[in-house]
Amino acid sequence: MQKQNLLDEKGKKGRVWYNSLAMDIRKFVRPNIVSLSAYEAREIPCRVKLDANESPYGFSEALLAVKSLKTNRYPDPEAKELRKLIAKDLRTRPENILQGNGSDELISYLITTFGGPVLYPVPTFSMYGIISQALGERSVGIPLDEEFDLDLKPMLSAIHKYRPKIIFLSSPNNPTGNCFSSEKILKILEASGSTSLVVVDEAYQAFAGNKSFVRLIDDSGNLLVMRTLSKVGLAALRVGFLITKKEIIREVNKIRLPFNLNSFSQAIACKALKNGKLLKQHVQSVIEERGILFRELSKIRQVTPFPSDANFILFRVKEPDRIYRDLLKMGVLLRNMNGAVAGCLRVTVGTKKENTIFLAALKRIMKGEAGAQ
Repeated sequence: MQKQNLLDEKGKKGRVWYNSLAMDIRKFVRPNIVSLSAYEAREIPCRVKLDANESPYGFSEALLAVKSLKTNRYPDPEAKELRKLIAKDLRTRPENILQGNGSDELISYLITTFGGPVLYPVPTFSMYGIISQALGERSVGIPLDEEFDLDLKPMLSAIHKYRPKIIFLSSPNNPTGNCFSSEKILKILEASGSTSLVVVDEAYQAFAGNKSFVRLIDDSGNLLVMRTLSKVGLAALRVGFLITKKEIIREVNKIRLPFNLNSFSQAIACKALKNGKLLKQHVQSVIEERGILFRELSKIRQVTPFPSDANFILFRVKEPDRIYRDLLKMGVLLRNMNGAVAGCLRVTVGTKKENTIFLAALKRIMKGEAGAQ
């Protein structure tokens, strides 16, 4: 009995120590992490999910590629077959490509390799700023102009003042959906040639026609282009890739984690890319539905959609927070961008059926027929 009491007493002391450590954990965290807000990627159950810029079409038949995989073996650390397929599609060389576990990992590698300051326009993809802060590097955001294009004068001034190591330009831009002016990007490339690397993030390029900077890589010493397969129906795989000069690839590859792209992702991505005809059909379907969705949104009173080169449409409404909630009550999930772009919501282009359900719900809300339920 005495022994048991002693153990109970020790257990109490242990719990007190543990609880004290848990309460004081922030003392051990670096200051740049304490003040950091995590990227929110919440799963909200709903009937129609149009919040994450995912493709409404997948490649279920590509799953057959994993049947012969040996799960006891590590993946190809160089992703040779995948890089070869991507190089062929982009008319470049495999040595000009570096694979990543999504674009997020590549952003982290770039900032880790070259440091900061990191410059980008705002609003844009939030991970540029989040990863910069997580790595302890200064980030500088320059507001876009009224047309959601690059505001060239402040951008050039910031390049001169801060001498950033990296400039991220998401084109098409998330969340605005538009491609930035090619002329302005070229001027930024020229102005930063001796001080900064310019990363053109083309995550949504598949929906933007021929608007790409990949062909300029050989003629530019400081240009890098990022792509991803997430937006064309392979978001589950987390496959991103960087295209640039092999000298830059060599330096970034020094800090790439070994086996960073798993065997399943490599095999399924290769299978899907080999079926280029189906991939193009999916992309074309999204582009066609985007046009219909834009025209229908334009017809709704008090709704202002913005032209898009991506697989989503940003639109402005009065009371965006309420409309977001009302749509969710009706089973339609969008992304509330009101904090980033005043008065705006963002809708991913879905299937014809999904788009029809969304439009019908929005029309009811705008007419005052729903929302109070």
